[in-house]
Amino acid sequence: MDTSGRKQFLDIEKEFLQPLPQSDYQIKHYKRAKVQKMGYVYLCDDKNYYSVPYRYIGKQVEVQYNQESVEIYYNSERIASHKRTYKAGRYTTIKEHMSSTHLFYDSWSPDYFVNLAGSIGPQTSQYIEKLIDQQDYPETGYKQSLGIIALKKAYEPDRIERACTLALTFEKCSYRTVMHILENNMDKEIETESKSTNIPLHTNIRGPQAFC
Repeated sequence: MDTSGRKQFLDIEKEFLQPLPQSDYQIKHYKRAKVQKMGYVYLCDDKNYYSVPYRYIGKQVEVQYNQESVEIYYNSERIASHKRTYKAGRYTTIKEHMSSTHLFYDSWSPDYFVNLAGSIGPQTSQYIEKLIDQQDYPETGYKQSLGIIALKKAYEPDRIERACTLALTFEKCSYRTVMHILENNMDKEIETESKSTNIPLHTNIRGPQAFC
């Protein structure tokens, strides 16, 4: 048979060719997840949250995502689609997904809580920023941050500021640490010591080992 691969391509196959994609191919990833009580799915790769319609709260869903987008499926039906974000701790929200009792979560972010803590003082803001940054799940840090900010209902802002200043000297941040300092009046002891020595309270304290 007088033929070749090139001739077969030109005679038979060429007319069925389609244009090459204009954009690069993107790998799609798949994960299973449970819709949390607030109506969000957590994507652990970026430590971010994406909303789904609130009627799916508690359901198991499939998350399909690539470099640009995040899609969420329930029983093979797409129930949400979002542009992917890479800044940790973000809540990406479509307001129509939220019930009236969950809409306030739309504003949650690390910056939101740091700014909220500013009503108490700069040391509290710094402590909350460090606390959220230490968490594997940002939501855990948000809840603890709310607890610390709520302490102003029971304690003066100056006391919370001193407690956070002391807590910043510890390696691990938590609501329980600040609460322990306040309950045991450790912040008052620091204030007394500071006044007796006339040395401003600060965290830049070096021990004897620094001079060895």
